[in-house]
Amino acid sequence: MKEKLLEVKLYNLGYCSESEYTRVVCVCKYKDKFVFCYNKKRNGYELPGGHIEENESWQAAAVREMYEEIGATKVVLTPICVYKISTFALLVFCEVLEMGNLPTGYETSSILLSDDLPDNLTYPDTYKKLFKRAKSFLEDE
Repeated sequence: MKEKLLEVKLYNLGYCSESEYTRVVCVCKYKDKFVFCYNKKRNGYELPGGHIEENESWQAAAVREMYEEIGATKVVLTPICVYKISTFALLVFCEVLEMGNLPTGYETSSILLSDDLPDNLTYPDTYKKLFKRAKSFLEDE
């Protein structure tokens, strides 16, 4: 899928109110490997995440999305930064402590454990920028 060339802007945490976040995207690690999900509708690998539902916290959205997209059943979440494409969103590091089976009925058909970004990304420019920021965050910890 060809990505629309929309600029991704990164901001420090606290740049906007948490109530302005519309989505959450997670850079996940499980057993020292990064976790990516294969979106069968868009035919490519993605960072897990999605929209924050009405009356849902970003934490609840991240936990829900991690289960739906990679089968994670126990996670530790650490916010990294705010980003904006057309609306504000939150980039989160997700340490996956426990994985179950990948649930059926969602847009993910499989997961990939990798040391780095896979080649077949649905939104390469966006994911490369977010992944680079997350790796920098992890190196600073």
